[in-house]
Amino acid sequence: MMFNQTSGGAVARSFGSALHDFVGWFIPAGLAHSRTNRGLARMFVQTHLVGGVVGLLMITWLAGIVPLTDTALIAITLMVVLLGLLPYVLRQTGDMALVTLASFQLLLAMSLVGTFSYGGFASPFLSWLPVSLLSGLFYQSRRMGLILALFAASVASFFIILLFRAQPMTVPVEALQQLGWVSIVLAMVYMAFMALYYARITASRGELEQESERYRAASVELEKTRLLAERVARNRTLFFSKMSHELRTPLNAIIGYSEILIEDCEDDPNCGPQRKADLGRINATGKHLLSLVSDVLDIDNLEHDATAVEPTRFTLGQLRDDVMAAALPLVEKNGNALVVDCPMPEDALSTDQKKLRQMLINLLSNAGKFTSNGTVTLELWIERDRADDRLHAAVRDTGIGIAPEVLPRLFETYMQADAATYSRFGGTGIGLALTRKFAVLLGGEVTATSRMGEGACFTIDIPSELAAGSAATRDAVSLRGGAAAQRQPVIE
Repeated sequence: MMFNQTSGGAVARSFGSALHDFVGWFIPAGLAHSRTNRGLARMFVQTHLVGGVVGLLMITWLAGIVPLTDTALIAITLMVVLLGLLPYVLRQTGDMALVTLASFQLLLAMSLVGTFSYGGFASPFLSWLPVSLLSGLFYQSRRMGLILALFAASVASFFIILLFRAQPMTVPVEALQQLGWVSIVLAMVYMAFMALYYARITASRGELEQESERYRAASVELEKTRLLAERVARNRTLFFSKMSHELRTPLNAIIGYSEILIEDCEDDPNCGPQRKADLGRINATGKHLLSLVSDVLDIDNLEHDATAVEPTRFTLGQLRDDVMAAALPLVEKNGNALVVDCPMPEDALSTDQKKLRQMLINLLSNAGKFTSNGTVTLELWIERDRADDRLHAAVRDTGIGIAPEVLPRLFETYMQADAATYSRFGGTGIGLALTRKFAVLLGGEVTATSRMGEGACFTIDIPSELAAGSAATRDAVSLRGGAAAQRQPVIE
């Protein structure tokens, strides 16, 4: 029993799928893309294929009552055949308006001819007169005026003909009674199909209207949220612009006065080493706090496109000296040695010196932070090329290294390797993100390579302009490998 039920279900599904594909074959590609047009076309094809078969059955029944040579029967038969062929016309033309208008006209003409010829107002064809009107209004909803005008003209013509020509009573009404009941049932089924489809369309429109209401409500909420976000952004910008002054001014005062106290302590023989060490800590802590504040303000400016590039001309030697003066204490505090390799300090470049200096200090500070009793190396050189001149800067360290899974997200804002990194080494996770943003702002990039336990290497590559130099200098720089081999390290 279970096997039979399963087999029966499979057969039903197979038949339903085949029927679905068969009906879909009549629907042209131009109508298949729209859900509404596709559903309307399927409805049209199904009713006309079934209607054509039912119409031929009614004609066969009627042919048993009247002669086959009857003119009205021939005309009705021709109209039924044409109704059954309309799905093929739809497939060939893809014109839904044309075939539905033809369907309305044929169905209207068939019902009027059948009513006039077979039974009059008791004719089984009379029930199809309202069906033709509903069908026309259903399929031609955008041209209701035309449908009503054609229907009224056809019915008026029918009554005019009745005035001048008597109805032929060749078929007794009793002989048409059974056919009339069948016709009424079929007409009701046809209208029920249209009513069910219209109900589905109405339900879908109701759902769409509800979805539209939800969308409008969501749009209002989003607009409120956008306005709130803009107000918060304006307040944030105002806050950071104030903090730029309110924080940096006292910090610069703390750093400046601590440096004065350090100088006075060095000149005062009564100043003990402990006091000098305390003043040094105050000065170093103030500078560290100022660098953190500057990073936060700089990253906010970049995110709001408030930072402009200010290119100046300077030499690699000047850049090296400025960076060493600021970064040396940061590197040496963990017992590290700073090695600077700049074989051509006289080479000049034109870029934003302040941002480039900040990028190198950020990288050197990070290298010193994650390296203990090791070596941090800064390499600076300019590579000349026919198409472009590039400044290359590399910061290498012998520290703890970076895990491979961290490298792809290393330059994200506020990103650190893990929670343990902050607890052991501190920091805000802004320096590397700021460095990358500066590199992009200057038309270049910054990359990182590392192996756990073996240190890391950060490389900056940005466009540069070189001053005219000697031929020997150009040859030495063009060969990166040779230049690297000739570099003499400077240990500070």
